[in-house]
Amino acid sequence: MSIAAKIEGETSFLGVVRDYYQLTKPTIVMLMLVTALPALLMTGKAPEPSTGFIALAGTWLAASSASAINHYIDRHVDVVMERTRSRPIPRARVTPARALAFGILLGILSVLLLGLMANWAAAGVALASILFYTLVYTWWLKPRTPQNIVIGGAAGATAPLIVWAALTGELGLAAWLMFAVIFIWTPPHFWALALFRKEDYAKAKIPMMPVVAGEDSTRFQMLVYTLLLIPTSLSLFWVGANGLLYLAGALALNGLFARHAWTVFRRKDVADAKRMFIFSNYYLMILFAMLFLDAALTLILESVA
Repeated sequence: MSIAAKIEGETSFLGVVRDYYQLTKPTIVMLMLVTALPALLMTGKAPEPSTGFIALAGTWLAASSASAINHYIDRHVDVVMERTRSRPIPRARVTPARALAFGILLGILSVLLLGLMANWAAAGVALASILFYTLVYTWWLKPRTPQNIVIGGAAGATAPLIVWAALTGELGLAAWLMFAVIFIWTPPHFWALALFRKEDYAKAKIPMMPVVAGEDSTRFQMLVYTLLLIPTSLSLFWVGANGLLYLAGALALNGLFARHAWTVFRRKDVADAKRMFIFSNYYLMILFAMLFLDAALTLILESVA
């Protein structure tokens, strides 16, 4: 085999790997894993490394499964929208049937890994998350109602529940509060995207809030959800799940997020919506990193006390 042919073959193989990796929506899945990390330490004791790995791996597989199946269901929409037309299925780099099979395989692996190596409670939460995201949100809600992302946001909030269940076999209050934070964060985060991608959604006939209810109504609702996020995120401190380190970080982040929401509401500038969308990703990532660090500090202090 010539060197040129060998390079071409390697490039082709790497291209296939990259395409299937893109089906998992790696950026979104990595953010979900960040939200899962605090649950590793907030149950009251540090888990065994193998148990923690299984919990995170099962969560990654579940989120990746839902993402790949989402690509299959949304293939006709993705080819229309500028934001999504470069995905593997619209570019004909992965066939719809293979994307669906890949997603189902990842889902089966997630359920089996969690069920056999952790417990079936975690496996059940993972399966419910996959089915909710693919069937309830993507297939049913998304093309039918502007409340799609409000209800459908529950699927993206399950990472702490999966990990908590994998470690304890049940769902504690702190896990549900972390779920609530992500659930309430999702509408202002996604509607910020929908504001500066409004024409894209209109062209694809997706009834996102700015398309159906108008931009002013969307901005007002973004502000309301952002204000609701403040007491929801602080509730983790109020119930004693975390300490002053998290409280300080949460107050600062909520202040910045509220400022973005107020600016979007008051100035009605698409550029402000884009800035809010970008910040919202950092908000969630840093907030849950603070949760993790606070829980880690608490365990360290307790171990030396």
